[in-house]
Amino acid sequence: MAGEILDNKGRGDAHWRWPSVHPEGRKFALITGAASLVTAVLAWETIAWPLAFLMLGVLAFFRDPERVVPQGDNLIVSPADGLVSLIAEVEPPAELRIDDGSGAPGLGAGPVTRISIFMSVFDVHINRTPIGGTVRRVVYIPGRFMNADLDKANEENERQHILVERADGIAVGFTQIAGLVARRIVPFVKPGDMVAAGQRVGLIRFGSRVDVYLPAGTSAKVVLGQTVVAGETVLAESGTQILIEGVSQ
Repeated sequence: MAGEILDNKGRGDAHWRWPSVHPEGRKFALITGAASLVTAVLAWETIAWPLAFLMLGVLAFFRDPERVVPQGDNLIVSPADGLVSLIAEVEPPAELRIDDGSGAPGLGAGPVTRISIFMSVFDVHINRTPIGGTVRRVVYIPGRFMNADLDKANEENERQHILVERADGIAVGFTQIAGLVARRIVPFVKPGDMVAAGQRVGLIRFGSRVDVYLPAGTSAKVVLGQTVVAGETVLAESGTQILIEGVSQ
């Protein structure tokens, strides 16, 4: 199915399949699986069974399902699976705004809409780019490991800023934020790389959050409390502002 074109008229071939496991997680599954096998051979069943379940948990955490990415010049898709936990008008981080000496402009000054997506340990943790274009910045910042659901986590926790610029000059910045359990942010891209909308760009190990900074004059097409899917849920359309309300039920 990878790379296949599907549409709302029924073109294409869709079927359920077991998600693959990202290579980053295979070594952890191998370690826990080997430990489970050794303890089972030694008849330490009270340890072997929990290790076996831990191996299954690791495989589930690092699952990497295929996604069908909506195509459209102005669409901004979700970079992460999870819960929309915060929507606010804020100044983008300095790392996405200031001149970094590369010659590529950052985000402009002034408040923009930030959408925060909280990923629990049960969500897929492969992150995807909200738009296609050129990766202009990848900035890693060490920090603390507070609960990623807290608003101030974007300023104090370990994080990584990524800025992607479309061919028309529109740029979207997003930040991978490590959480209470997360201990490593793994990038798949570097400045200068060309990426397609919804392409995998990194992962965060074991529970975290991703913040998306929409272009000026753009509002969210999702509501607080909504569950979104990386690479599939449309977060916004650049240049479009609209009030959307939801009802919890």
